[in-house]
Amino acid sequence: MHEATQMEIKALKQAAASHAASLVAAGMAVGLGHGSTAVAVVPALAERYRRGELAGTVFVPAAHFMAEALRRHGLPVGSLDDWPVLDLGIDGADEIDGNLDCVKGGGGALLYEKIVAQAARRFVLVADAGKLSPRLGTRHAVPVEVTPVALAPTTGFLNEIGGNPALRLRPDGDPMRTERGNAILDCAFGPLADPAALAAVLDARAGIAGHGLFIGLASLAIVAGPDGVRELARPAG
Repeated sequence: MHEATQMEIKALKQAAASHAASLVAAGMAVGLGHGSTAVAVVPALAERYRRGELAGTVFVPAAHFMAEALRRHGLPVGSLDDWPVLDLGIDGADEIDGNLDCVKGGGGALLYEKIVAQAARRFVLVADAGKLSPRLGTRHAVPVEVTPVALAPTTGFLNEIGGNPALRLRPDGDPMRTERGNAILDCAFGPLADPAALAAVLDARAGIAGHGLFIGLASLAIVAGPDGVRELARPAG
C-alpha cells in the first residue's frame, strides 16, 4: 500500500466533507471547527445554501479563519451568545481511535473547537483514513494550551507526567499564540493507554486553558479512504 500523496489526501478530505455537508438540514444551528477538513465542508454547504436547501440555517465558527471562510461563501454566521446549544457540530481531527475519541489542535484553535463541540447535541468528525489510529498518541502529539503566566511551571508539570512538551513556534521562531494569547505545548506522551485519565489530569491543572484530547464527544466519524466514504459510529457502551 503506497503512501497517499497530498493531492490524494486533499481528494479524500473533500469526499468526507461533501458527505458531512449532507447531514446539515434547514433551520439548524451548526458549529464548525477550524480543521482543514472542516474548512472543506464550507463550499459544499454553500452550494446547498444557494439551492435553497438550508433556509434558516446558521453557522457558528470556532475560529476567525472559519468565520471568514463562511462569509466569503455567503453563509450566515452566528455565535454561541445567540445559539448556546447547537444542533450539530462538524470538525476534523488529527488522530481518531476506535472509540471516536480524538486528538485535535494542530491548527491551534483547540479551546474554541472544544467549546463548540461540547455545545453540540451531535458532534461529527470528518477525516481521511490516514487519521485513524489504534491508540491516541501513536501518530500525533497532544497539544496543551497554557496561560502565559503558567508556562514555566506547566512545562515542568508536563515533563513530570511524561509529556516531553515542546513549545510550538511560528515560522519566525517566536512562540505561537492562540486567539486568546495563550501558548501551546505539543506533548509527545506516546501511545496512550487511558486517554480519558490523562484528560482528567490535564483538566485539573490550573494554568492549562485547554488540551487536544476530545473524549466522549463524537458520535459519528465520516472517513474517506481508497475504498470510499464510510460512517463509523461510536461503539455502544
